[in-house]
Amino acid sequence: MASARPVLETAEIGRILTRIAHEVLERNHGPEDLVLLGIPTRGTELARRVAERLVAAEPGAGPVEDLWGSLDVTMHRDDLRRRPVRALGRTAVPARGVDDRVVVLVDDVLASGRTVRAALDALSDLGRPRAVRLAVLVDRGHRQLPIRADHVGKNLPTAADEQVRVLLREVDGVDDAVVIRGPEDRDAGARRTGGGTR
Repeated sequence: MASARPVLETAEIGRILTRIAHEVLERNHGPEDLVLLGIPTRGTELARRVAERLVAAEPGAGPVEDLWGSLDVTMHRDDLRRRPVRALGRTAVPARGVDDRVVVLVDDVLASGRTVRAALDALSDLGRPRAVRLAVLVDRGHRQLPIRADHVGKNLPTAADEQVRVLLREVDGVDDAVVIRGPEDRDAGARRTGGGTR
């Protein structure tokens, strides 16, 4: 049976997202030409929250809707032959598109790097950004591809038999992150906090 160990709570997740927003602004020298694309499902919600913090920090950044979107990577994954039945996510890009813009890909957990590689392939279908950066809430290690995040909320070394499960209120009813040891139980963290997964 899997056991869940808490690693992030609501307040800490909020502070991390505020820090990432400020790091993105500083690295980009302001909000000009920025677009944040979240990798569904939780990366999308994180991208929206970071975009809200960007606008709060830089009121001239424009409406939040112009700063963020989502990027479905399903059809670009390299494990489709192993798990061919997958629900498609949603790709939604701000009206100005991605050409010659600085795109920040946003995801909840970075591990092997394979999802990010799929995101880069999916992004190339949409246009040609001037630069692409990566922001993640948690980096748990175990990289299989030469991919590194530019903005990391928390570096969290984990064992090979552990999984990091991020829960967000928009999807799960609660903001939380847990490390699950043993057979993956996607509801373990939700049961601990009273939230649910969908």
